[in-house]
Amino acid sequence: MNTEEMKFYGEFAPRLIETQKLLLDEVQAILDSISTDSEKAPAEHVKSRIKHSASLCEKLRKKGFEESAESGLRNLSDIIGLRVVTHFVGDIYTVLDLIKKSDKWSVAEIKDYIADSKPNGYRSLHVILEVPFGCGSIEAIKVEIQLRTIAMDCWASLEHQLKYKKNIRNTELIVSELKRCADEMASTDLTMQTIRDLINMG
Repeated sequence: MNTEEMKFYGEFAPRLIETQKLLLDEVQAILDSISTDSEKAPAEHVKSRIKHSASLCEKLRKKGFEESAESGLRNLSDIIGLRVVTHFVGDIYTVLDLIKKSDKWSVAEIKDYIADSKPNGYRSLHVILEVPFGCGSIEAIKVEIQLRTIAMDCWASLEHQLKYKKNIRNTELIVSELKRCADEMASTDLTMQTIRDLINMG
């Protein structure tokens, strides 16, 4: 968190940084617990971020809330975000089960865009957690963990570029091709999971 962001979050900044680390440590412990001699930890990588103030204020403005750090902590569910990118679809649900069992938080909501993808083809599993915060008058905040495979993450990165890049030609064609790619990648993910299951069966 740079100086400008520290200034925006004020008294909440140190606790946000601490909470982010606690979340990362707990998620890493969950991933390590799944690792075996024959298989490495299921995550390709784990990323986290504290929402930038400009993005936070824009989201609050769209929702009709006051544009402040405290308002964001009270009204948004993704001030702290973690993304866990796994090798296989099955790993996502294994990690989810362990997230549910942790005593470090309570699960507030699960959005399964793998079982029910968005119309544009987006697939991912979002878990909204309520975690203790205890700073000022804010006892708890909501944070988001996104779980997705490498293929899902690759697709989402490309789609993100389309969403924020201006003056793109052939937008309709690109959207259509992205949807087709999303479906093909989902099919590949399932095939890879099937092959892995067959290998594990011996």
